[in-house]
Amino acid sequence: MRKITQVIACMLIPVFLLSSLGATQAQATIQGPSTHAQSAALIDVTSGRILYSKDGDKELRIASLTKIMTAIVAIEHSKLDDKVKVSPTAFAKEGSSLYLKLGEEMTLENMLYGLMLRSGNDAASAIAEHVGGSEEGFVLLMNKKAEQIGLTHSHFMNPHGLDAEGHYSTANDLARLTAYALHNPVFKRIVATEDKSAPNPNESWEYSWHNKNKMLRMYEGADGVKTGYTKKAFRCLVSSATRNGQQLAAVTLNDGNDWNDHARMLDFGFEYFPLVEVAKQEQPVQNTDVVTGRGFWYPLAKSEQGSLTKKLILHENRGQSETEGKEQSTDPSFGLAGRIDMQLDGKLVGSIPVYRKGSYIPPEPKTEDATLGGIGDVSSWAAAWRAVLSHLLSP
Repeated sequence: MRKITQVIACMLIPVFLLSSLGATQAQATIQGPSTHAQSAALIDVTSGRILYSKDGDKELRIASLTKIMTAIVAIEHSKLDDKVKVSPTAFAKEGSSLYLKLGEEMTLENMLYGLMLRSGNDAASAIAEHVGGSEEGFVLLMNKKAEQIGLTHSHFMNPHGLDAEGHYSTANDLARLTAYALHNPVFKRIVATEDKSAPNPNESWEYSWHNKNKMLRMYEGADGVKTGYTKKAFRCLVSSATRNGQQLAAVTLNDGNDWNDHARMLDFGFEYFPLVEVAKQEQPVQNTDVVTGRGFWYPLAKSEQGSLTKKLILHENRGQSETEGKEQSTDPSFGLAGRIDMQLDGKLVGSIPVYRKGSYIPPEPKTEDATLGGIGDVSSWAAAWRAVLSHLLSP
């Protein structure tokens, strides 16, 4: 059936559903915070919008910030209750360590806590070998994930971040990686943990790990993420914090005053770019028979709120014949009528789907309630939405 596309000016101001649709970087209309970093970035986790950047695309060594990628790849490719064995190549790895014994076995979940709280290089290698079959195999997964996320200035050579030629990233890329990872409930829970104990099969005492990230104790609302240091990368830090329902993540590379700089960066984001509710879920669209498929919040400076432009694009006679004879009650494209495109300063910052009134609208998952068994459900939901958006955005 021929598709008829109708473009209608819309009174709503919705923004993008998935960060992969794109995000606009905040313009330099507001004076950003001063830092001592060689490179820095600040991102809104919900939207993926970079709010501040200082030489953000400069490719630099990143030390143990590498382990953000290690953790999210391991979480997505393995099971938390898997037993990870310490091999001869992982044992006594140089640099920061959990001091795991040769041949010792630990669950992946506990090893991830050791990885992110204490920056164990032995844990990084053991995890990599377990998930990827070898460190080299795991590095392939890391670089594939970087490509999938759209990290165009990053390349990984190992899972721990020890200095190596060809191993680098940027503040902007690390901000995007962190925002991606913080949407995973397991990753989010681990990096927010201040103290963790784990069974020790070789001793009468348990492992006890205190998080190296001082921001968790220094900054109100802090909930992550990772410290890093090598003699060539110098001090590196990724921190996150949540206030009033908004989560921000800050990145600095080569910063000798990182704790204070991160506090200033986060304060800047919360003050000047608060999340604004720009669309409600199932909100009727004026002068139509459609409603929004979900709501959305977006970080906006006061001076930007008049710069938003939006269009409602309806696809007539689409979806009915395609879903005929199928179980329409659970089909995420059933009732799909089109989308609302949103632009800020001429750049597309997202789209949200619209549905015919009374039709089935897929529910949004509650990731804060997700458990190991629920991660697949969230992934399935995201995959379904990607299919819907691909359906909508196709010519």
